[in-house]
Amino acid sequence: MTGGTQEAGRVWAHVGQAFAEWEYDVVVVGAGRMGTACALFLRRLAPGLRLLLVERGGLPNEEGATILAPGVWTALDVPPGREREAAWVRAALERDFGDVTFQTRALLELHAGEGEGHVPTADLLAHFPEAAGLLDPAALPWTRLDGEAATYRPGAVALACGQGAVRVGADLLLNTHAHLTPGGVRLDRLTVTNTHQIVTHETHELRAGVVVVAMGADGPHAAEHDLGVHTAHGRAYRQTPRLNTASSDRTPLLRAGGLTLRPQHGGFTLIPPIHHRDPHGYLPGGGRLTGVPVGVRRETLEDLIRLMDALPPLATEALEVGHSLADVPGAWLALPGGRTETPPVHQRLTDGVHLLLGGPLADTLGLAVASDLAAQIAGVRERPWE
Repeated sequence: MTGGTQEAGRVWAHVGQAFAEWEYDVVVVGAGRMGTACALFLRRLAPGLRLLLVERGGLPNEEGATILAPGVWTALDVPPGREREAAWVRAALERDFGDVTFQTRALLELHAGEGEGHVPTADLLAHFPEAAGLLDPAALPWTRLDGEAATYRPGAVALACGQGAVRVGADLLLNTHAHLTPGGVRLDRLTVTNTHQIVTHETHELRAGVVVVAMGADGPHAAEHDLGVHTAHGRAYRQTPRLNTASSDRTPLLRAGGLTLRPQHGGFTLIPPIHHRDPHGYLPGGGRLTGVPVGVRRETLEDLIRLMDALPPLATEALEVGHSLADVPGAWLALPGGRTETPPVHQRLTDGVHLLLGGPLADTLGLAVASDLAAQIAGVRERPWE
């Protein structure tokens, strides 16, 4: 953290605001939680660097994976050896972002068989009566409990980090598509025609000493297409159906068969498991339920059907399956290393170009990995959690 007063950065939200810059020390492409956090941490560590944050949509982008991320911090998701990073992320979420509601909420990870650390589900339900009607203890008799799990909104984190970065001097360019080029980026400023088509209004060539590619699932593709650099990273399309069964501030999180029931907005958001990376060129398709087309993709539909006996509300009209894909929120999710269980990563692609990916474990480790990359660019060796 740097002291003193810093002049706020500039914001270009639409093409009516003239953009005449041609060089920055650092350009961060992507204003999801990973990109905005990296920009904020870097400006704090190296306030002398001129930094531009570029986003294809708004802040935060309502079509990105950040908005639809679970927002569940739990020690059960922390890989061995990364506990101190995860604890630092939790402390930062509780302490550093005043507009982010970070709420401790117990998580019950339900199992059909007994394992290490498991306790009888029936015993736990005496302490969590709000969960009693959501599951069948006979089908899921064993539970691993994380009493210190918590929920928050990753979109709020992205907004807080983005606004914080601007306050400490970062510039922000919205509604702009960035293409990676040798030594910088090409910026296509986007506008909407009177027929609702998104078109390029003007193009700028920008030099940059360092480019951070924080474009989520689009990042590896951009690196391969624009720079010809092969990466081993993948992506998957994840939807978040809605379960209109009543929840409250006291309702715990439930996780069974990889499916997470997250209490939200008086009901539940369903976060399905990711079984594998989607092949290149994949287009999400819906499934069928008793002969009726539904908007939930086939893999997710099969998961829900498999769990209907153990989680009875899934077999009722409370489950929103939609009639088209547009009815069920979904987004492409980055898979670091091409696998679903890999923590967030940053990777040097070429001289001056770094790839920053969140992925399925970004809720618990994303801020730490963004901070680590910012420190590397700033030339700072100390990590705040060490």
